[in-house]
Amino acid sequence: MTDVTGADDVLHTLFRADQGGHEQVVLCQDRASGLKAVIAIHSTALGPALGGTRFYPYATEAEAVADALNLSRGMSYKNAMAGLDHGGGKAVIIGDPDTIKSEELLLAYGRFVASLGGRYVTACDVGTYVADMDVVARTCQWTTGRSPENGGAGDSSVLTAFGVFQGMRASAQHVWGDPTLRGRKVAVAGVGKVGRHLVEHLLSDGAEVVITDVREESVRAIADRHPEVAVAPSTDALIRTEGLDIYAPCALGGALNDESVPALTAKVVCGAANNQLAHPGVEKDLADRAILYAPDYVVNAGGVIQVADELHGFDFDRCKAKAAKIFDTTLTIFARAKEDGIPPAAAADRIAEQRMAEARQH
Repeated sequence: MTDVTGADDVLHTLFRADQGGHEQVVLCQDRASGLKAVIAIHSTALGPALGGTRFYPYATEAEAVADALNLSRGMSYKNAMAGLDHGGGKAVIIGDPDTIKSEELLLAYGRFVASLGGRYVTACDVGTYVADMDVVARTCQWTTGRSPENGGAGDSSVLTAFGVFQGMRASAQHVWGDPTLRGRKVAVAGVGKVGRHLVEHLLSDGAEVVITDVREESVRAIADRHPEVAVAPSTDALIRTEGLDIYAPCALGGALNDESVPALTAKVVCGAANNQLAHPGVEKDLADRAILYAPDYVVNAGGVIQVADELHGFDFDRCKAKAAKIFDTTLTIFARAKEDGIPPAAAADRIAEQRMAEARQH
């Protein structure tokens, strides 16, 4: 007899209206390659669901499903706010990519994505890279984030960082009346794919930068190149740094929680990480402390703008122009938040939900 312990919890989460009522969740397994994956499609109201593939050693399968559901819902809102004709989807592959990732596994994963017939378009995320998408594309035409040699746009972290920088400029405009970051003290937690590019933008604009990362080699790479950049020993120490103007969470989600928010010294939070708010209510805690929060899925949309463009024949300048609009979109959200008397995260949700609702009516 099959043990279905925990299945009720997963189904309850899937069908719960307050979590957005996902359209489809696919559990994928290929025993030959060791693939175990979850593909979650939250919405196709605006078009085919688009979102990356996360490869991560989840503690449990239930945790993997929960992450796929949360991330795919976030992609619906991100794509809506970015003005893309795509709904939200996300996939997670369960396991340590350093030990189980193989060509056979990626090809098997591609076949599962292809079986959805274009309802879900995949791309890179944590634990997956351009070279991986090149492999996936061999069995799945609905693959973006490929290398230029294989008809793709390459690394999407470049425009992700550019978009976050635009969100920071908008935040500075809103708080200090000037979009420049010159002389501002900015803390960046996580200087991997996106964070390292963000640091370059900040330094070019004259900001004072403090960084941290769990990977010593990532910190060293920046410190060697930019000795003027300060290094904090941990994220906990980073957020307590005296005199911070902006905090940029650029690692995994949940960075803004009941422990970190009371400790923040920054006046603005604007970073690249997905799902920064650990639970509903954190956005109000930030507002109560007069900390401006630039919604993560709005400012980090540069990457998805890039991979979406790949489906239409990639043009970097066209993408960069679209990503530059994140500045105006962020200011629009701050204005709506002030007008409605709600936190910016709630204002962004309202605007995204309105666009999705209007699409369903046509």
